[in-house]
Formats: sequence, C-alpha cells, structure tokens
Amino acid sequence: MSVIVETKATAKPFLKWAGGKGQLLPEIEKRLPIEIENGEIDTYVEPFIGGGAVFFFIAQRYEQIKNFYLFDINENLVHCYNTIKNDVGSVIKELKKLQKQFLTLEKTEQKEYFYQIRTEFNNDRDSAKLIFLNKTCFNGLYRVNKKGEYNVPFGDYRNPTICDELNLRSVSEVLQNAKIICGDFEKSDKYIDDNTFVYFDPPYRPLSPTASFTSYSKEDFNEGEQIRLSDFCRHIDDKGAKFLLSNSDPKNENPNDNFFEKHYKGFSIDTVKASRQINCKASGRGQINELIITNYVKRG
Repeated sequence: MSVIVETKATAKPFLKWAGGKGQLLPEIEKRLPIEIENGEIDTYVEPFIGGGAVFFFIAQRYEQIKNFYLFDINENLVHCYNTIKNDVGSVIKELKKLQKQFLTLEKTEQKEYFYQIRTEFNNDRDSAKLIFLNKTCFNGLYRVNKKGEYNVPFGDYRNPTICDELNLRSVSEVLQNAKIICGDFEKSDKYIDDNTFVYFDPPYRPLSPTASFTSYSKEDFNEGEQIRLSDFCRHIDDKGAKFLLSNSDPKNENPNDNFFEKHYKGFSIDTVKASRQINCKASGRGQINELIITNYVKRG
C-alpha cells in the first residue's frame, strides 16, 4: 500500500528539461511494479536524472524506499542537484539577485544580460546561473557544443519565475535521502539488486535524422549507446531488479523501424500518447507515441 509522505510543500522539478516526464507520470504510475506497492522494494535508482519528475513523485509517495541513487553524465546538472541538497540557501540568495536584476531591465537589456550570464556560467558553472539560464532560455533547453559550452539562445519570456524559493527548499529536503553521482549509467550497477526499482529516461532515440539537435553533454548518446543500454537492462534483469524505461517510438516516423522490438525482445513494450514539446516550430509539436518498456507484468 502506498503512503503519502507529508512535507511543507510538494517538491517538483526545479528545472525545465527536454523530455521531462511530468506529462507521462500517470502512465508511469499505472505501470509501477506491485513490489513498490507492497513494500518489497527499498532502493530506487535513476541513471539519467534530468529534471527528476519521476524521482520526486516516488520519493514523496513511497516512504518504505530508503535508498535513492541518482546519476547523470552531465557534470553541471549533478553539481546543481548537490548544491541544492547541501547549500540551498546560497542558491536562493544568488537567484534572487539574478531575478531582481533581470526583471528590472528592458527587453533588449534582458537579452544582453542573459548572454552575459551565459558567458559567466561557461566559466564558473555556478548552479544559480544554471537555473537562471534554464528559466530564461529558449524552450528551457540544456544544450552544449563539443567543447561542453552551454549555447542555448535567449528565450524572450514576459515575466519568468526565476527563483521559486518554496520549491527549492522542498527539493532540498527530498534530496537529503538521495546520493547524486556524476557518471555513465553503468556506474549505477553496484547499487542495484533484487530489491531495486530502476527508472531509465535516456536521451531519446531521434524520431528522424534531423530531430537530434540537442546534446546534453559533450558525449552523444548515439545508436551504439542505445544498444549498450538495452544490454544493461538485460544485465539488471538477470540480477532480479525491476526496471521501467521510457523512449521515443520510432514508428512515429518509420512504421518499419523495429529497433526496440529487436533489442528489448522478451520485455513488455507499451505504446502511450505524449506531446512532442521540443521543436523549433509550433507545427512540429503535437501528440505522438512514446514507449514504456518494463521487465515485469504491469498491474491490472
């Protein structure tokens, strides 16, 4: 049975993140393993933390889960999570200064200020500046060039909320129970056993050759990486862990693309509806199919 954990406020993702799972939470919740409901699972692992929507949901809903291990290869993202966990007050103080300065400027001056902070961030990797850029950049993207420099353009929002102090403090509270580690997804292996639930939200396999315009780290998550991830899923399945993985459905573009049927053969593959958010043209957004893959039989 699930137990609601009372907090001062419900913590939610503090960053906008490409492919964030807020919209898929109802579908994911329906497919959580029964072992979470009956208290048999005590460890949660997420090898691609990103915006963390699924983590924040599970961490605040299932109090029997005592161990949380969160990973990402993005050093700046992991540093930001750890800074909020360990010193949220300094992040809030700096964000308030950035917000006050930004909101007093005219639109053209705001654009100049954005690029000034972007340049500074690429030199000092300050967590408050990362959050500021995320709230004021185009589409809330995180994208870097081959040098690892953040290069998303200005977003031109009317009145963005840059410092959500209440949520940041709630996030910090929830993160106290989590170990946040920078590294490749395979680094999570030693924390996974037969009492573990693993949620995978990797960089999505592109829906088309032109769709892969976003890079979240200096290293691309290419086709070979997708195959390596499928092998890792089989490895942790052999260990007795339960996993759920979300990814794009290549059949949106090519009905004959059987990548996931081939590499996840023997696992449960469900197709669900989602909104395509990341497209530079509004006409390119809309309802598409996504995949939810599990190594257990879903409830009901």
